Parts: sequence; structure tokens; C-alpha cells
Amino acid sequence: MNAVSFPRTLSSCRALLSHLHVAFVLALPVVIGLSHSNGVRAQAPAPSPAQDISDTWQGTLHAGQDLRIVVKISKADAGAYKADFYSIDQGAQSIPVDKITLEGGTVKMALKLIGGTYEGKLSADGKSIVGNWTQGPNPLALNLTRATPETEWSIPKPPPPVPPMAADANPSFEVATIKPSKPDDQRKAFIVQGNQFHIINQPLTQIISFAFDVQAKQVIGLPEWADTDKFDIDGKPDGEGAPNGKQWKNMIRKLLADRFKLTFHKDKKELSVYVLSVSKTGAKLTRNDSSPNGLPGLFFQGLGKLNVRNALITDFTGLMQSAVLDRPVVDQTGLAGRFDFTLNWTPDDSQFGGMGAKIPPPTDSADAPPNLYTAIQEQIGLKLDATKAPADVMVIDHVEKPSAN
Repeated sequence: MNAVSFPRTLSSCRALLSHLHVAFVLALPVVIGLSHSNGVRAQAPAPSPAQDISDTWQGTLHAGQDLRIVVKISKADAGAYKADFYSIDQGAQSIPVDKITLEGGTVKMALKLIGGTYEGKLSADGKSIVGNWTQGPNPLALNLTRATPETEWSIPKPPPPVPPMAADANPSFEVATIKPSKPDDQRKAFIVQGNQFHIINQPLTQIISFAFDVQAKQVIGLPEWADTDKFDIDGKPDGEGAPNGKQWKNMIRKLLADRFKLTFHKDKKELSVYVLSVSKTGAKLTRNDSSPNGLPGLFFQGLGKLNVRNALITDFTGLMQSAVLDRPVVDQTGLAGRFDFTLNWTPDDSQFGGMGAKIPPPTDSADAPPNLYTAIQEQIGLKLDATKAPADVMVIDHVEKPSAN
């Protein structure tokens, strides 16, 4: 079955880390510190009235669940189009449309944020578009029709944003539920929605890695069930406002001590590590100053297709060492601030062990992306080198399966 879900609104859903499984179509909910997209710029000759697609379009995407899609298309400069894309059953704010074109009756849209594309054929009377939505290997039919005042679906109002929690606050979870994940759940995520935190289908090893910013090989002495038993955790802080990233992670540490009875001590050990540094050509990252205190968004549209928004370099290295690579990643870039970038590579069978994913066999396609190390250098101007170095490790003294809710 295809798992389908669009990102939700900027204010209502912020993902610290979102992992997708292999059999996906659309991205899991994420939060990104993005400003609203101004849409697309595509030069085109002036269309006839029947070909002018400036309007509100809507249709239902059938993919395990029905999702009502609304696309608001308008004119930009020099006869080009721009668009706002909504999945109204999943949120109120638009998903940025980076490019939209109308050429020879064919409508194309690209949404880089979720790795999605749409292509459809405009009918002769200009009232419908028959086409497919693609994100991942399996296209899905999505037919759009012009909406009228009588038929137009209303877009829900976004909930009011939750103000930030005081930076010096030391919150705990006021309420937290822990339960075993469903065996057939394909999702994997750490998600913030307002002032609520959700951990979906994660083993204790990943929860510890996330909360303490360590790689699995830096954690010594966990029992076997810490890798095999997966949990769903929902929690709400005991203070007012939305915690920042450090506060959320500290809350999870407290939860691990309270409910899993986790105790440990720190040590040093020489480990095989990766060092991330700036390549000779210089970093190719887009600085994001829109939300310096906001949560980062790091999420996959598939294995080797990573979108990063409003993230510190340490957010990126944390994701790579916990989900992709088999050893710790040390940041030696010296890059301060938050950045946006995308990374597209062909993974090998040594990667994505942290997601428990099965890597597809290599392809001989000339269009295949490069390997991870080449992609990091060519696409974002950094480099990843393997070496050995002393690293902090967590030695587990005691841990138990979680206490009852």
C-alpha cells in the first residue's frame, strides 16, 4: 500500500527529523522554517481564454486515503504563472510550488519541498486537467477541474501559532504515553506539532541517538530489545509555549530516565568516524535567516533524496550519523548559522541501517545520481572523509522496558 501524506502547516507541524520508508509516495508531515513561496516563473505566449489556467483547481488524490487537493494558479510577471498547492485534509497552508508551466496544452508543476511533480493535459474547453502526481516510483492519477463559487472547497484556517517557551525554561513532559508501535506501521518520525511531540515507530536505540545526539556505535551496553522493540510516544510539556529543539531533547532525556529507568556514564573511545569539512570549491548552501530560533526540517522523499531546511550543520550531521551512516559524523566545517539545501545520491548497502531500509540493487542508468561522497562535494560543496578519532561514548548502566502509562 502506498503511504501518503503531505507536509502540514508551518505553524502546526514542525519536524526535527522525519524518516520515510521505502514504499512511500509522498513525504511525511514535516515542519520547515520557510517563508511563503512566490511560486514560479515560466515564460509562455499569451494563452487563449480556454487555455488560460489562472483559476482555482481541485481534485482528489486516491492513495490509501482520499486527499482533496486545491491548486490556486495566478499570473506572475511577463505572462508566467505562479501557484499555491494545498492538501486541505492535512493542513491549511500551501506547499510551495517552485515551477509551473503550460506548453502545448500540457501543465507541469514541480514542488521541490516534498519532491513531487505533476503533469497533466488541459482539456479543449479548458475546464479540466487529466494527469498524474508523482513522488517516488509510482505515479498516482490526479485529475483537476476548475472550481466555481458553488463547488469550491474551503481551505481551513490555520491554527494560531504557539508562542515560544522561555529559553531559560527547563520543562518536563506533563503527560506522556508510550505504547508499542503497530507491526505493520511503515512510518518513522520525530515530529513536533505546536506544543506536542510525537515519536513514531522508533526503537530505543534511535530515541537515545536523537535525544543525546550520538550515533548507535557511541552507545555501549544496550539490550537486544532496544533494537527490535519499537515505540510510539506522545507527550506535552508542563510549561507554557512551544519548546525549542534543545528543550525537546532534554525532555526526552528526562522521559528515558523516568519511564525506561535509563542510567549511564560517559567515557572516551577511539572510533571510526566521518569528518565533514568544506571542500576546496567552497560551500554551496543557501543561508536561511527566516527563523533563527525555529526548529529545523530534515526529511527524505526516498532513500538518497534529502531536503534540509532551516538547519544547522550539526542538525545535518546528526541525521546522517543516526539514519544513514554506520559511524559518528564530526562537524569540522566551521559554518555557523542555518541553511537550506537538497542532496540527491544513490545509496549503497552500507547506508540507511538506522532506518532498517533495504537498499535496491545498483542501477546502470546514466541518469542515476552519484554516490553520497561525490554528491556531498558536487551538490553542497562539502566533503566527507573517513578517519579514526577519540569520541565520547555512552556506557549504559541500566535500562528497562518502559513503565505503564
